[in-house]
Amino acid sequence: MIEKLEHTNPDIAELIYKVFQVSYAVEAKLLKAKDFPPLKRKVQDFISCKSDFYGLWKHQELVAVTEIKQFDASVHIQSMVVVPEYFRQGIAQQLISYVFENYKTEMFTVETGVDNLPAIKLYQKYDFILVKEWDTEFGIRKVRFEKNCH
Repeated sequence: MIEKLEHTNPDIAELIYKVFQVSYAVEAKLLKAKDFPPLKRKVQDFISCKSDFYGLWKHQELVAVTEIKQFDASVHIQSMVVVPEYFRQGIAQQLISYVFENYKTEMFTVETGVDNLPAIKLYQKYDFILVKEWDTEFGIRKVRFEKNCH
């Protein structure tokens, strides 16, 4: 079941934090990142964040989270994280479909590391187009995708 998460609740923020930590640890390894900013977020960062968070629950366990930032003319998928034990079960697809159904916008955007092939394949499956590639100050090559909804 997917539901909006009340991330300002410290208990919910703690659950979000734990999913981010285990998922982003895998991505950091995949990207060979020594310094990976998503792993530096604290529970308090989630509590005070202005984004929307949606979670997918299985057996009363939060197993995936997406973080959404809404702008005037676009929606940015800030994060799409799944607990590693639930990788390759279509969970990220369920979340991304949920976002498309619940956010009406002209443009969706998302960014990931250039070596995160599972994420890139997911976004390409949903007709996201590569629009930018760059190096970050923390040594990770990133890519940005856009999906035009006209």
